Amino acid sequence: MKTYFIRLLNYDRYANEVMLNSIIEAEMPRKSIELMAHLLSAQQIWLSRCKGLVPVGSILWPDWDSETLNKVINNNHNEWLEYLNGLQPGDFEKPISYKNLKGDSFENKLADILAHLINHGTHHRAQIGQQLKFSGAETLPVTDYIAYTRQFDC
Repeated sequence: MKTYFIRLLNYDRYANEVMLNSIIEAEMPRKSIELMAHLLSAQQIWLSRCKGLVPVGSILWPDWDSETLNKVINNNHNEWLEYLNGLQPGDFEKPISYKNLKGDSFENKLADILAHLINHGTHHRAQIGQQLKFSGAETLPVTDYIAYTRQFDC
């Protein structure tokens, strides 16, 4: 299971990089940058929760520029990989207790949190893709997981 989630995180980083490059090239409106910042901030919040930490000072919609986003993409990826590499096989089925940003308590299996993390990124990248299309982009970045596996022989 560890190998599978590491592969998904590698894909997620790739898709985020491709989408960010498309945003920059298209000189997209601020909303696209805001969506990417939200996606990446949520990754940081979830990592804190998985580590049993309270996400102190977390902002769900940070005001980051494209240079910051590029750094955060790589930092998030490295921190998630470090976390996953320290896990044992049984850890993916263990419950993680956490509070949302409203202070409500929840408990979910780590595997489910990781699935949510990847799906959340896909959701917001799709929104950004729509913005690219509506703004007149003739070609959209290919961020499909299956295309990623073909390209990188996963």
